[in-house]
Amino acid sequence: MNGASERQVKPGEGDQRLDRWLKKQFPGLGQGRIEKGCRKGEFRIDGARAKPSDRVEDGQTIRIPPLDLTPRAPAAPKPPARADEEMIQAAVLWKDEHIIALNKPPGLPSQGGSGQGSTHVDGLTPALMFGYKERPKLVHRLDKDTSGVLLLARTDRVARRLSEGFRHRATRKIYWAAVAGAPLPRKASIKFALAKMPGRGKGGEGEKMRALHPNQIAEVEGAKRAHTDYIVLENAGQRLSWVALTPITGRTHQLRAHMAEIGHPILGDGKYGGSGQENLGDGWGASAGGALSRKLHLHARSITFEHPVTGAILTLTAPLPEHMQRTWDFLGWDPREPAVDPFEDED
Repeated sequence: MNGASERQVKPGEGDQRLDRWLKKQFPGLGQGRIEKGCRKGEFRIDGARAKPSDRVEDGQTIRIPPLDLTPRAPAAPKPPARADEEMIQAAVLWKDEHIIALNKPPGLPSQGGSGQGSTHVDGLTPALMFGYKERPKLVHRLDKDTSGVLLLARTDRVARRLSEGFRHRATRKIYWAAVAGAPLPRKASIKFALAKMPGRGKGGEGEKMRALHPNQIAEVEGAKRAHTDYIVLENAGQRLSWVALTPITGRTHQLRAHMAEIGHPILGDGKYGGSGQENLGDGWGASAGGALSRKLHLHARSITFEHPVTGAILTLTAPLPEHMQRTWDFLGWDPREPAVDPFEDED
């Protein structure tokens, strides 16, 4: 890679994602250019190929491609449209001087990217500054069509501490889903490994995760261990079930791929459960038909974590989105009945 330069991660700059480190070094460098450069192997960490989400540490050497990356003042973010501003502010569940928690609406991407459109949580953060000089920062993501609790940090320091809690699995997340059929046993762990399958198009649109037996990890490039616990809370005539899920690991599409692999895809999940046309009337597809919405029925119901500044243990809970609440009402399921953490209650 002739003409490439190298830059060392200085003390105090580590413990953050590569893409965030690069943007601070070279203001104005776009996310799309970083992702493309990583796919081509242009950006490297200590000589190894890297992904935008890989974390850099103090003292590491970052290889930079020979591009016009002269630091320049970042362009002022385009103010969100008034309707979008009102929408994202209405989604605020809780906030203090350090953290903002949203109940992310379904259909709103966490970040921009291929096929994600121009409106996303990261792009709407100017509406969430509430008097601060800097925009709040995402510390984790939810799939575009998944709703529920999403945390943002109001400072870099808090972002690093929250990210550390996610990496060390000190953060407890509970999801609710409506799934096809009635999973047996009623409470179990799913430990299929996951590997990314190539998607369509230049940007990899439509990518899916392939489930593998853990013994196959060494045989499949990019395969990673994945672990999900689930518990059935209610069912409707063996056709649909209300399940609580907690991801022990945090892989792409983990909950969706795991439930599909055991034969109980999430309602509305055309990517992993098949379309209604492929599952007419048998109750085993991602679409149950009738009065139920075809939208994805997956919701990040609650998150429990240690506040990175005060040390208090916080549990934040998000109400169901409208389409899931209609399904719950139709089936006679009461969101008030289960414990916040049904796994702990069961134990």
